[in-house]
Amino acid sequence: MADRIFDTGTDDISTEVTDGVMTITLNRPKRRNAMSNPMLQGLVGSLADAEVASDVGAVVLTGAGGAFCAGGDVKGMAEAGGEAGNSPQQYDARVHLQRRNQRDTAGKLYELPKPTLAALPGPAAGAGLSLALSCDLRYASPNAIMTTAFARVGFSGDYGGTYFMSRLIGSAKARELYFLSEKVDMVEAERLGLVNGVFPEESLQDDVHAIAKRLAEGPTVAYRYMKENLNRAVNGEMGECLDMEAAHHIHCGQTRDHREAAQAFVEKREPVFEGR
Repeated sequence: MADRIFDTGTDDISTEVTDGVMTITLNRPKRRNAMSNPMLQGLVGSLADAEVASDVGAVVLTGAGGAFCAGGDVKGMAEAGGEAGNSPQQYDARVHLQRRNQRDTAGKLYELPKPTLAALPGPAAGAGLSLALSCDLRYASPNAIMTTAFARVGFSGDYGGTYFMSRLIGSAKARELYFLSEKVDMVEAERLGLVNGVFPEESLQDDVHAIAKRLAEGPTVAYRYMKENLNRAVNGEMGECLDMEAAHHIHCGQTRDHREAAQAFVEKREPVFEGR
């Protein structure tokens, strides 16, 4: 039984604290937990709470219904005529909102002064993969798969995926996974270092909770500085990478290639890209 349930304000995400571990569950199983605005706002609120809450020593991010997160809601984008759709927001305003969302979610998971873990019961794609990569540790079930997916829908990438992946596995392999958007199974993911371990599907959540509980019960001040030291040890400035990704991502959302890819996704066919 949970010690505390955090009110996220939406059914798209649920958050509870047990044994000093905040478990945040992305909860749109019919869409493979694809992102929605309410989900993102719930995640922002949960992480802001975790940062200062004295009863939270570690955070676990996971997904409901056998998936982790499919990233952006491509079907929803197609129904709206592409990511931009009929949005009244100007380009600069949308870039600013994207930057803020990225910093308050992926950026927060990366910089949170407490250990963050991702538990992947199934697929992690696009921005969903980026969120997983922004965590300190990742664990998965054998049926999980990872894919950047962005090239298949005419996007360049967002939520820090290029930053996090390049530093986890090196630039050359990261470029391959982004350019080709191939699916990576958990045997290969563990070999590459994209996941720290693979647990049986039926025990994944309990196994990850046990690790998170151990961390929550550990030397939290030391972990805070340990994490800051580890982040500083990585060359490059994360905020600059996130901001550039946001501008490129919004720009890609206005291209014909993205609109074609979103429509092709709904029609279950291969997209025909035009390079514009």
